[in-house]
Amino acid sequence: VADCCNPVSKMAGADGDDSLYPIAVLIDELRNEDVQLRLNSIKKLSTIALALGVERTRTELLPFLTDTIYDEDEVLLALAEQLGNFTMLVGGPEYVHCLLPPLESLATVEETVVRDKAVESLRKISQEHSPVDLEVHFEPLVKRLASGDWFTSRTSACGLFSVCYPRVSSTVKAEIRQHFRTLCSDDTPMVRRAAASKLGEFAKVLELDYVKSDIISLFTALASDEQDSVRLLAVEACVSIATLLPQEDLETLVMPTLRQAAEDKSWRVRYMVADKFSELQKAVGPEITKNDLVPAFQNLLKDCEAEVRAAAANKVKEFCENLPEDNREQIIMTHILPCVKELVSDTNQHVKSALASVIMGLSTILGKDNTIEHLLPLFLAQLKDECPEVRLNIISNLDCVNEVIGIRQLSQSLLPAIVELAEDAKWRVRLAIIEYMPLLAGQLGVEFFDEKLNTLCMAWLIDHVYAIREAATCNLMKLVEKFGAEWAQNTIVPKVLGMANDPNYLHRMTTLFCINALSEACGQEITTKQMLPVVLKMSNDQVANVRFNVAKSLQKIGPVLDSNALQTEVKPVLEKLATDTDMDVKYFAQEAISVLALA
Repeated sequence: VADCCNPVSKMAGADGDDSLYPIAVLIDELRNEDVQLRLNSIKKLSTIALALGVERTRTELLPFLTDTIYDEDEVLLALAEQLGNFTMLVGGPEYVHCLLPPLESLATVEETVVRDKAVESLRKISQEHSPVDLEVHFEPLVKRLASGDWFTSRTSACGLFSVCYPRVSSTVKAEIRQHFRTLCSDDTPMVRRAAASKLGEFAKVLELDYVKSDIISLFTALASDEQDSVRLLAVEACVSIATLLPQEDLETLVMPTLRQAAEDKSWRVRYMVADKFSELQKAVGPEITKNDLVPAFQNLLKDCEAEVRAAAANKVKEFCENLPEDNREQIIMTHILPCVKELVSDTNQHVKSALASVIMGLSTILGKDNTIEHLLPLFLAQLKDECPEVRLNIISNLDCVNEVIGIRQLSQSLLPAIVELAEDAKWRVRLAIIEYMPLLAGQLGVEFFDEKLNTLCMAWLIDHVYAIREAATCNLMKLVEKFGAEWAQNTIVPKVLGMANDPNYLHRMTTLFCINALSEACGQEITTKQMLPVVLKMSNDQVANVRFNVAKSLQKIGPVLDSNALQTEVKPVLEKLATDTDMDVKYFAQEAISVLALA
């Protein structure tokens, strides 16, 4: 590799070792014009290194890779990833520093994903450096990146401070802190962004005194940055910083900045505060939550931007759960519930949908009486909402309410909502409601189900969308598992078998799919006496698709049947299908015969 002119002749010829020839070809491919060949070779880099041995990997392969880093992004990405797992291939931790030059180059390239992968690999191998090697080899690399001319290298440096800081001497620690401070006030917004995104992580490895003296001032500066993309990342760091500080320092060191962020002029920053609200709440503790975060949360729920309201609405249940128990109910009823009531009729469907996905959880927090008096009217309003996602989110969380007040309270409004969703023009909405049907059936009980929902479940079996018919078949199986074989025999099986005579061949095929799904749950007797005769009769269907599905069905239900039925009823029909004029029918019939060992 070293001469880079003709690695093939060097490796296979000079040494006279033909076993290395394939490896030489791989290395040659690293320089091929075809990107795909180069990519394949990079992905086999560990094979090349193993064949070369640790010394030649260090002295030839790594310099070759370092010198040729000017490739397509996907090749560089693969290389950055491979090098993170190369420690043993260069001779173990003692030589791990040999991997730093190519990774340093990769950490400076223009493409962000390549840099990120290089940083990830550098972080990984930093753990394999001894403290001495870390100071001699790794820390100078971090300094070079941090003071590089291009912003790309400076952004990469931000991700490396926290991994080397805990294991270096106090002099070097001071230098690292200074570099980080410099990058937090870099002229380039991308660098400040990178520093803000790593601020919390860096704070976690610093001594508490430095958190107070260095990190807080950086946090305050980044949270007031002119770029909102920097300010919102400072909010993320706020969670980590708040968990590190003693309670008495939070009020003076963190809260002024957090209050400012919650009212930031940019909705993106307010969105980030809303999104991180539960974590912030845990970090600052109950007292500050009560005094500061409750009013801030109210404001976010009333924010003028829908994205912010939706993010806050998503956190309603979590926020209420984490409130101090002694006055949780009073805070919710007085401060949070009025905002929630307004959001139920919000103009934006994403806000309503976000709320609907969590609001049911409030019933377990507020208890039966409050749920009936205050929450039930909200649930009922949401069940009638014009947006299908809102109705769906309420229905999918019914188990919370069932635990507290029982589902009967909701059943009158529930039914129209379910029917509407079941017949929604969007097939994905229909699909979603089918998936909740077994849960609903379990909560509403068999009588309510038979009376109100059974017809819907059967109607889905003849839906014009295949995915709906498939889901409806699976749904029947789950219902039989829930309500038992006797219920199936009386309620479901006759209706399913009745479809075998439908003029539409797709519906006749659905009968077979249902039989496949139901046979095991219904057991041997029902399958043999009621289902099998229908399947056998359908073997004479005019449509080849139906006939080969008969063969597949017989293979599927065969293990449920007794051996007598297999030999006297199933075998003759399969043998007949095995001589069918249609190739597919023949194939599946012969497969069924061999699987069921009927030959």
